[in-house]
Amino acid sequence: MQSMTSARAATPDFAVRKHLIEVDGSPLHVLDAGRGDTVLLGHSYLWSAEMWRPQVEVLARHYRVVVPDLWGHGGSGRLPEVTQGVGGLARQHLALMDALGIESFAVCGLSVGGMWAFEMACLAPHRVRAMALLDSFIGAEPQPAKLRFFGMLDAVASAGAVSSHVLDAVVPMFFAPDIVSCRPDLPARFRAALQDWPRDRLLDSVVPLGRMIFGRRDALDDAPRLRMPRIVLHGAADIPRSVEEAERMASALACQLAVLPGVGHIASLEAPEVVTDHLLGFLQHAGLCASA
Repeated sequence: MQSMTSARAATPDFAVRKHLIEVDGSPLHVLDAGRGDTVLLGHSYLWSAEMWRPQVEVLARHYRVVVPDLWGHGGSGRLPEVTQGVGGLARQHLALMDALGIESFAVCGLSVGGMWAFEMACLAPHRVRAMALLDSFIGAEPQPAKLRFFGMLDAVASAGAVSSHVLDAVVPMFFAPDIVSCRPDLPARFRAALQDWPRDRLLDSVVPLGRMIFGRRDALDDAPRLRMPRIVLHGAADIPRSVEEAERMASALACQLAVLPGVGHIASLEAPEVVTDHLLGFLQHAGLCASA
C-alpha cells in the first residue's frame, strides 16, 4: 500500500526532505523538514505545500514539519478512485503519517486542509495532539455558495480548462480586497498557476475534489467531543469563509478564535509573520517539545 522515495534540498537552518509516498495506489508528494515533535500542515484547495513555505522556514527550526500536496495539486498524483469525501482525505493522511512512522502529531489546516484535519481528529483523537483550523469551516457549505461553486466546477469540467470567466470569479475570492495594490504578485501568480493546470489533473482530481469539498457533511455536532488543544485563526477579510462561520466553529469547539485584521483567505501568505507567531505560541502552549 505504501512506498517511499526521498531527496534532500539544503537550507541554511535545516534540511528539507521530499518524499513520494503511495497511498491508495497514488503518490502523495510531501515536504518533510526539521526534527522534534511533528506538525502536519494541510493546504488550501487550488494551492500546494508551497503555500506554507513562510511557516515551514520558521517552524522547522523547532519541530518536524510535514506538508503534503493534496491529490492533483503540486507534485502529488491523481485522486484515488476509492476516496470517499473529506473523511476519506483524513484517512489517507493518517496512512501518510503511518508510512512516515509518526504516531502522534499536531495538525494545522487552512481551508480544506482544516476540514480534513478536523475529520482526522475525530477519527484518531489519540494521535492528534493539537489542532489549529485556519480560514476553514467544518459545517456544510451554505446552499447559495454550494450552487455557485458547483456551477464553476461544471464549467471547468466541460471546458477541460479554467476559463477567463472562471478565473475572474475565483482569483479575487482568495485574497483580501486590497491585496492587488499591496501584494500584486500573489493574485498574479495564483491566476497563472490556475491557467496552467494540466487538463487531466483538472478532470481526474481537481473537479472531483471540489465536489467533495463543497458537498461535505455538516460536522459541527461532532466538535464538542474533541478535547485536544485547539484554536481557530481567521482572516477578517476572508471572502469564501465568513467570520460568522469562524465564530460558529470556535463556539462548537469551545476554543479561542483569533481574527486577523485585513487578512483574506490565504492567511499564511498574506500575513505570514502573524500566522507563524500564532502557531508558534499555540504549539508551545499545547505542549509540543521543540528540538534543541
